[in-house]
Amino acid sequence: MSKQDLLLEIGLEELPARFVTESMKQLGRKIESFLSDLKIPYGEVTLYSTPRRLAVLIQDVAEAQEDIHEEVKGPAKKVALNEKGEWSKAAIGFTKGKGMTTEDIYFKELKGVEYAFVNKFVKGQKTIDLLPQLKEIITGMTFGKNMRWANNNLKFVRPIKWLVALFGGKIIPFSITNVHTDRISFGHRFLGEKVEITSPTEYESILKAQYVIVNSEERKQMIVKQLHDLEEKNQWAIPIDEDLLEEVNNLVEYPTALSGHFNKQFLELPEEVLITSMKEHQRYFPVKNKENRLLANFVTVRNGNDYKIETVARGNEKVLSARLADADFFFKEDQETSIESSLNKLSSIVYHEKIGTLSEKVNRIRRIASELGKLLHVDSSVQQKIDRAAELSKFDLVTHMVYEFPELQGVMGEKYALQKGEDVEVAKAINEHYQPRSADDVTPSTTIGAVVSIADKLDTICSCFAIDIIPTGSQDPYALRRQSTGIVQTMLDQKWELTVEDILKVAITIVAEDQIGSKSNVELLQELVSFFKLRVKHILQEKDVRYDMIDAVLDGEIGSVPSVLEKSTVLMNRKDKAHFKETIEALSRVINISKKANVETVNPDLFENEYEHELYREYQQVEEKWNTSENAEVQFELLESLKPAINQYFDHTMVMADNESLKNNRLAFMLKLSKLVQAFANMNAIIVK
Repeated sequence: MSKQDLLLEIGLEELPARFVTESMKQLGRKIESFLSDLKIPYGEVTLYSTPRRLAVLIQDVAEAQEDIHEEVKGPAKKVALNEKGEWSKAAIGFTKGKGMTTEDIYFKELKGVEYAFVNKFVKGQKTIDLLPQLKEIITGMTFGKNMRWANNNLKFVRPIKWLVALFGGKIIPFSITNVHTDRISFGHRFLGEKVEITSPTEYESILKAQYVIVNSEERKQMIVKQLHDLEEKNQWAIPIDEDLLEEVNNLVEYPTALSGHFNKQFLELPEEVLITSMKEHQRYFPVKNKENRLLANFVTVRNGNDYKIETVARGNEKVLSARLADADFFFKEDQETSIESSLNKLSSIVYHEKIGTLSEKVNRIRRIASELGKLLHVDSSVQQKIDRAAELSKFDLVTHMVYEFPELQGVMGEKYALQKGEDVEVAKAINEHYQPRSADDVTPSTTIGAVVSIADKLDTICSCFAIDIIPTGSQDPYALRRQSTGIVQTMLDQKWELTVEDILKVAITIVAEDQIGSKSNVELLQELVSFFKLRVKHILQEKDVRYDMIDAVLDGEIGSVPSVLEKSTVLMNRKDKAHFKETIEALSRVINISKKANVETVNPDLFENEYEHELYREYQQVEEKWNTSENAEVQFELLESLKPAINQYFDHTMVMADNESLKNNRLAFMLKLSKLVQAFANMNAIIVK
């Protein structure tokens, strides 16, 4: 079968950088699925993107669908033929549905029964006749934000300016919003010109000649190389932030790196302020020396060549200098304001109309943090620092610097607290209490920071749930999922043995004291435990714990997060060992039969045989050792040691005896034993083969 190359390019007004990469991948996935569904064989797929275009090149696409030869089974022979040997309605309907007649039927025997069959043949259509359906692929794409333009009904990420659709040398005919497919593309907005794509495989080289590097990975490597060249030339160290690199890469079609400098007096500003000004606001790469000290230089990437590059550098210097002058002004203004003055301003800022002001939130954070400190049994000096850090946790939100650079919340709080003479640990906790700020951020390193961090997040989550702001689908405006994951990860990293239920009860009580929402404490706790279970489950999944093991350790209460991880790790480590299956089956048998118990009082005098007495003695010994050990490995070994006695018990003891007293006594014993087993995990949930 002959083959052709397929090229599709969507020309657009400049895309937001954050949409480019994912949009490119989405287009590629959709076209591959389209070809696969139509049974059109194809070869290598190459994806291209710039701020002004999304493109896909697929090599060796078959010129026609594969022909279909299919043996189709119909009704049984006794149904296909009536008593007179004539074709029944079932047989006629079967062949008609396949585009055939009863003359095409033949019979084959399957498992002793004869069935009607037909051989169906479908001639594959020409690919060029099917490719206009690519229009639906394009219009069916989804984006974080869409727009309409002119009088068109289509919602798309940005207006479509041109379409290139080629199958070999032929144009694939279709149009979207009055833009018709052609072989005409456009080079760099200022350096290139209109070009004709003669064949799909020449697409990349033709546009490169027009100052457009359509291969995003090649463009990224060009940027990295140019940064390294500047490092070597000037004896610099340019830290490459991968997120910034990705964003810059998606802002340019032809990258040229250049450097500039700013007034050294701005180096007196905190380093975080300078870096934030450069990276977040200007998309510049900061520059350091070999000793990792920030220099009064920056690197940016121009969308174009090096023509009059010095003029471009001076323009960027002016913009950055103005930005840093603002930062310098804000920094100095903040020095004139006391912490107490900032704290007073929090009472005039509404956090949420149903939750209260920032000042009221801070008050709850202090109360929650205080209770957490008591649960952790910290000494009085640490408790005082926890309280002060909680009190100051939000004061920097009203500073000029954080208003201008929201990314610096907490960072500036630490800086300003130290300048005002606050304790070093308190200042660090102000910064740490925002951690983890993202999925890949670290958790607080100190006990004080961890307590305030969890107190803040608990208040936000509990308050929001109390007024029915609960994440649904993709909607999570207060980032409650991220904050709850942060709590779980912090408890794990700090190795706290506090249970999730205990810390939730603390926060729920304090939220209720402030009369937030109308839910009962019991209802709110149930909702929050379910919510937190999903977060713990996610963390265990990331650690490659098997789904049934996760269900086993999360049955019932969550408990201590480190303990949950320990138990799941023990189960995962033992699942392939000898006797694991027998142990789980024995323990599961106890759990299953204990469900019939309605009393829990055990009378050993009612035991009838030695096996009852032996299992009871084993149980008492295990329970005694269990209460003195929190090690999951030891606990499982204790449960494992019960297996022989459990098996002997069931082999020689009828739990559901006719004698009601004996039966209830045995069930009560099984219930006690079951509770001990389920204190580790619900063994019934574990799949053993």
